Amino acid sequence: MIDGFIVNALIAGICVSIIAGGLGCFIVWKKMAYFGDSLSHSSLFGIALGIVLGFNSTIGTFITCLVFAGFLNIFTK
Repeated sequence: MIDGFIVNALIAGICVSIIAGGLGCFIVWKKMAYFGDSLSHSSLFGIALGIVLGFNSTIGTFITCLVFAGFLNIFTK
């Protein structure tokens, strides 16, 4: 009746929502909401940088997120 893909997607969505709910409360409690927003936008920069320079975009995303997290950590103190 229902494809296996739909069932797997539904189970994955439920698991992610359970984890993200608790994690989201913790992030708001620690006043780090803009930190996550900044890292998500820096990951887009890493993807674009990886594509433009011709290397794996996952590596570019990881490196730019580490660099931006370091900058954010330095500038918030």
